[in-house]
Amino acid sequence: MKKVIVIVGPTGSGKTKYSVQLAKAIGGEVINGDSVQIYRELNVGSAKIKEEEKEGIKHHLFDIKNVLEPYSAFDFQKDVRRKIEEIDIPIIVGGTGYYIKSALFNYEFDEKSNFDENQYEDLSNQEIYEKLVKLDPNIDVDINNRRRLISGLRQALRGNLRSGKTSKNEPLYDIFIVYLDIERDKLEELLEIRLDKQLEDGFIEEVKSLHNQEIKLNIIGYRELDKYLAGIYSLEEAKREIIKVSKRLAKKQKTWFKNQMEVNMYNPLEINTQKKIIEDVRNFLKESK
Repeated sequence: MKKVIVIVGPTGSGKTKYSVQLAKAIGGEVINGDSVQIYRELNVGSAKIKEEEKEGIKHHLFDIKNVLEPYSAFDFQKDVRRKIEEIDIPIIVGGTGYYIKSALFNYEFDEKSNFDENQYEDLSNQEIYEKLVKLDPNIDVDINNRRRLISGLRQALRGNLRSGKTSKNEPLYDIFIVYLDIERDKLEELLEIRLDKQLEDGFIEEVKSLHNQEIKLNIIGYRELDKYLAGIYSLEEAKREIIKVSKRLAKKQKTWFKNQMEVNMYNPLEINTQKKIIEDVRNFLKESK
C-alpha cells in the first residue's frame, strides 16, 4: 500500500510549520487538506501558507478555484488521489476531516452522469431488477426499493458493482496521522493572537472585497467580519464570535478525528515535538505493509 502522512489539528496549532519541516526532513510534498484554501481569493482568513513560508517545498491543490466555482468532496477525492499517485511521499495537511477521509478511505460518491432515469419509468421494479442482476449477479438489493434499484443500475452501467463494495472505513493507503493537540485554554490564547495578526495582515480588507461583490460565505471569520461590515456586529463582537466558534469547531474536530481515524497525538507546544514527529514518521516509512 502507498504510504501517506496526514497532519491535522485545530486552527492555530501549527500544522503549516510542522508540515514544511517534516517535508524537508523526509523529502515529502504537501497536499492541501483544507476546503477553504483551495480558493484563490481566501488567503488571510484561511491562514493559507505564504510563498516564503514554503521553503522550497512543493505544495499542491492550493489556489485552484475561484470562490464562486463549485468544488465538492468528490472533486477533492479525485484530485487528492491523483496527487498521491504522482508524489513519492505525500503529506496531506489541513482540518477538513470529511474531505480527507473521503480521499484516503473507500468512500464512493454517486457521480453525476448522463444516466436518464426517465427511460425506465415504464418498467416495473422486477424488470429493472432483472437488468441489474445481469450486470451485477451478486448484488443484494430490495426489489421493492425502486430508488435503490435505479441507483444500483446506474452504478453497474458505469462498472461499479455494489456487490464488490467494501466498507467506507476501509483505508486505501497505509496512513500515519499526526494530530496536533492543544489544551483548550492555551488554544484560546493562540486563536486570539492569530486573529489579531490576521486583522493586521488585511483580513477585513479581504472580506470587504468579497462584501463589495455581494459574496457571502458561511466560513468562520469571513461570516462574522461580513456582519461587522454590515453593521450587525462591532469589531469586538465579531472577534469574540470568531474565537467562540473556532473553539467549538476545534472540539468537534478532535472528537471527529479520534472517532473516525487512528491518530497519533502530539503536543505542538512541547519543545521536542518536531523531532519526535520526524522520528516517528521515518520509522513509519521504513515499515512494510
